[in-house]
Amino acid sequence: MRLPKKNINALASQDDVTWGNLMLPLAEIDESISRLWSPVSHLHSVCDSEDIRPVYEQGIQIMTQWGTWIAGHDGLFKAIEKLSQSDDFTHLSEAQQTAIANTLRDFKLAGSALDGKDKARFAEIKMRLAELGNTFSQHVLDATQAFELLIEDKNKLQGLPESIIEGAAQRAQDNDKQGYLFTLDIPSYLPLMQYLDDTNIRETMYKAYVGRASEGELNNTPVIDEILTLKQEIAQLLGFDSYSDYSLADKMAESVEQVTAFLRDLAQKSKEMAKSDLKALKKYAKNDLNIKNLEAWDIPYVSEKLRQSKYAISQDDLKPWFPEASVKQGMFALAEKLYGIQIKRGETPVWFENVEYYDVFDASGNKKAGFYLDPYARKGKRGGAWMDEALVAWKFSDGSLQHPVAYLVCNFDAPVGDKPALWTHDEVITLFHEFGHGLHHMMTAVDVREVSGINGVPWDAVELPSQFMENFCWEREVLDLFAKHYETGELLPQAMFEKMTAAKNFQSAMQMLRQIEFSLFDLLLHADFDPSGTQSVQDLLDEVRDEVAVLTPPAFNKFQNSFSHIFAGGYAAGYFSYKWAEVLSADAYAAFEEASQGVSIINQDVAKRFLDEVLSRGGSRDMMQSYQAFRGKAPTVDALLKHNGIAIA
Repeated sequence: MRLPKKNINALASQDDVTWGNLMLPLAEIDESISRLWSPVSHLHSVCDSEDIRPVYEQGIQIMTQWGTWIAGHDGLFKAIEKLSQSDDFTHLSEAQQTAIANTLRDFKLAGSALDGKDKARFAEIKMRLAELGNTFSQHVLDATQAFELLIEDKNKLQGLPESIIEGAAQRAQDNDKQGYLFTLDIPSYLPLMQYLDDTNIRETMYKAYVGRASEGELNNTPVIDEILTLKQEIAQLLGFDSYSDYSLADKMAESVEQVTAFLRDLAQKSKEMAKSDLKALKKYAKNDLNIKNLEAWDIPYVSEKLRQSKYAISQDDLKPWFPEASVKQGMFALAEKLYGIQIKRGETPVWFENVEYYDVFDASGNKKAGFYLDPYARKGKRGGAWMDEALVAWKFSDGSLQHPVAYLVCNFDAPVGDKPALWTHDEVITLFHEFGHGLHHMMTAVDVREVSGINGVPWDAVELPSQFMENFCWEREVLDLFAKHYETGELLPQAMFEKMTAAKNFQSAMQMLRQIEFSLFDLLLHADFDPSGTQSVQDLLDEVRDEVAVLTPPAFNKFQNSFSHIFAGGYAAGYFSYKWAEVLSADAYAAFEEASQGVSIINQDVAKRFLDEVLSRGGSRDMMQSYQAFRGKAPTVDALLKHNGIAIA
């Protein structure tokens, strides 16, 4: 890959700078690089192989070197700063002004104001952090895929739903093995932990899962230590008190103190209900299942038994009503009703046989966007679910407009035999979540590359549209669009719907504390922790658990060693963003609830306001300003607590 350094030098050396002769050519350079790098990065995530891996690793080095070189380019920084102080700046659009302001801020955060040795050291650290992030992620992937459990005797699978057994048999067959194959990928691991009666097998799976990347050549402990040391050095070089302060410089949240207070407030309001939930779990385990000592590998199993005892419904019970084709069709129908768009299957080359591509059209039939959907787990594919940019919406210097294209990636079980893929309600929620990210990217009305779609959106607000979409999965009106039995076409029975919604907030306070535990650990790890001190990362995690958790995992649980979000995924000192955005999303959805008046949650007037003020704005203006323009007020935590069934004092 040849990078256009001469072009950058020429742009930076101009005497007179304008949007047209500086920012637009820069965006075109970014676009040309993205078109080369984005497919490589994406393929590494969705079909990793011995052939792709070295290409990706080489590309990471090149891209990091390029980013570091750009960030350290004094001439370019000064040229953009000159443009920001010119008369022309005042005549630019709000999106263009925001793009320039963000670029200058990012230059400073990337070390552009440093001199001499400090600048060289900053560049060296960025290169090393890129390598370490890739190493961390690769260790997790390799450790996840290194473990397999083959069970030949079906009698050992007592308790597992037949659909899970069939999936395990299919997995074994796909790997040329006889029996039932289980892996640490979530569609395989989680149902086993929830349903399998054999506690010894659950223990084996649990220990393998929580011990990933904590031993031998794949041990991420030294990787974590070096990452933290280097991030602390970055913060010090740039004059920040901590890496958390550095991280918050481009987010909605204003300070570490504000975020920790927010998290601790949520923890305090959730803890009594969480204690009550845990007490009920232990009582049920002892009295009904004869489990006197509740071990970590028992908790998902006992929780699922208790859920079924209280509500007589399980995720597996619901799967026949969530066949893949129906779910996708209903989700698209919802988006079409809300935003006046049309979604149609399109034709384009894909990277795997069961990947699909769709075009998005506006109400007049004009093409607006497109997206790929890659729903199934498979070997060589990174775990989890995500949305990423394939193409960004913006207007080129010749006036032509590029439509946005998104990647939507999940890790659900594929079809088994003659049956279609049947998804749990939790997986339906995951799909809606990623589609919400996709809509944020695709529904943009901004034609400035730096702030269109999700670009320029603060990290702690980028989850707002995705978490907002999850709420619709609990509405009868919306479920009737797609919750149809795969054999009969029967709508989800009202009795099952009532059980499902009654169970919605089962252990919600415990789940709230779990996310707060991760968030507070992340923030304090990057704020107060000294990598060279006597306290270990595990010690800090234990302290956080003592403060906010009601469940403490066993000592051999090395959760942090596979916490890819903060050590490899860009969420360092930013994991709190999920809860922060959840407050926004719950409050935003409350606008639909207030307008529905018991008639229809699919309110096109409110949806248009949400589209116009939030989704389509991207990062072109202050996010709180966009939110309040939609909602008419600042958000509060009340709607979030209400949606989680937690009493508001």
